[in-house]
Amino acid sequence: MRRVLAFGLVPLLAGCTVAGNASAGGGSGQIVVGYQSKTINTVTAGTLLRSLGFFEKRLKELDGKHSVVWRDYDTGAPITAQMLAGKIDIGSMGDYPLLINGSRAQAQGGDAETQWVSVTGYNLRGSLNSVVVAPGSKAKTLRDLKGETVSTSVGSAGHGTFVQAARRYGLDPAKDVKVENQQPTVGASALQSGAAAGFAQFVAWPGLLVNKGQAKLLYDGGALNVPTFHGVVVRKEYAEEKTEILRAFLRAQIDATNYLHAHPLESAESVAATTGLPVETVYLYNGAGGVATFDPTIKKELRDAFVQDVPFLKSIGVIQTPLKVDPFVNDAYIRKAVGASYGQQAASTANPAAITGTDAVCNKKVDDPKTAGEVWVKGESKTRPVADPVCLLKNVRALQGEGKQVRAAYIPDTAAGTRWFADKDIWVEDPSATAAQRFKPFATPEGAQKYVSAHSAAKVVPYGEAVRRA
Repeated sequence: MRRVLAFGLVPLLAGCTVAGNASAGGGSGQIVVGYQSKTINTVTAGTLLRSLGFFEKRLKELDGKHSVVWRDYDTGAPITAQMLAGKIDIGSMGDYPLLINGSRAQAQGGDAETQWVSVTGYNLRGSLNSVVVAPGSKAKTLRDLKGETVSTSVGSAGHGTFVQAARRYGLDPAKDVKVENQQPTVGASALQSGAAAGFAQFVAWPGLLVNKGQAKLLYDGGALNVPTFHGVVVRKEYAEEKTEILRAFLRAQIDATNYLHAHPLESAESVAATTGLPVETVYLYNGAGGVATFDPTIKKELRDAFVQDVPFLKSIGVIQTPLKVDPFVNDAYIRKAVGASYGQQAASTANPAAITGTDAVCNKKVDDPKTAGEVWVKGESKTRPVADPVCLLKNVRALQGEGKQVRAAYIPDTAAGTRWFADKDIWVEDPSATAAQRFKPFATPEGAQKYVSAHSAAKVVPYGEAVRRA
């Protein structure tokens, strides 16, 4: 109980320290930025941006009269609370928290109103949110969580994904499952102790627990095929009065995004060092070909998904007043920061950080994002590109033969395309396929079972066996 209370007090205590530092239009010269260090889909407007010092550099170029106060939170809710109190100027959070932020700000009205002004990272299918269970769980689908306790942060993107997905399995999340509203740290402990059977959260919590061997993936949010993203929100009054400062922030965000694309491994190492997250987990999401695509432009697909989220969040009681989307979404600032290429960039959904190169073991060009993966060898400063799943297995086998240790290996799910840890995937052998496609990885038990059911000779094989026989 003491541990739960301690974790529960973190956002409240953090929130209390902000009051004397926010500019709130007072001309103090301080800009207060609220971010979530461990929500690594926001790093270009948070953790990485802060560590690189790009915002401070842009401010120095502007007039040298401003300083930045960075405030770190576990979720978007306390950032919204502080923004509505006029104590945070700029914040970053997920799509559902953004929607809640805008709805509550509009309801409060006046100086409290906020605007969504840019995107940090996104996934068009929704794979940034997942549901995991304990390693020894017998659950094969979400349906198996009926009657169980699921930990989530109510109002978060992880919660929204769970509710929508549960309904698709014929479950009523309000009756068939006991939902515990918990901070991610508390929920992770609940899963490990057995107090919760499932853990529904946003990036990077599911990958973190799976990577540490403390959970396995039960449901990939990408199965919903609904875009999910994180973005930057600002107090409207602040944006209008301090336009040059906001523009400096967005230009710094672009600087951080470009750095992430040019130096994916170094960026992951920087974020890992700052947050304490394993670098292998950070790189799963933020690396080349990662689960997250980083692009600051506000794309039509993301805006459309946002509009669809409004009635959904109202239906589950998270918001009382439906958000008026048009006045909340404002891409004018990021449009000006990006410049003439904005329209073309906003129209593209290709990952600017695609995996490229040559697969040295298979002697193949790596150019298909649907199959391309990477192997990270311990002691090496760069990852090795692999062309496809079978080639990944061959690369791992070759490295084992050389006595080298694989630090991490990443490969897309055969059906969903979600990048996952190769050694945590469920591998299926299909003798009816060609040798180059004989072994297929799936991130979830359900995905693997669907393939096996549709292919009579196919069977699940251990990862180690797949490596030996590829």
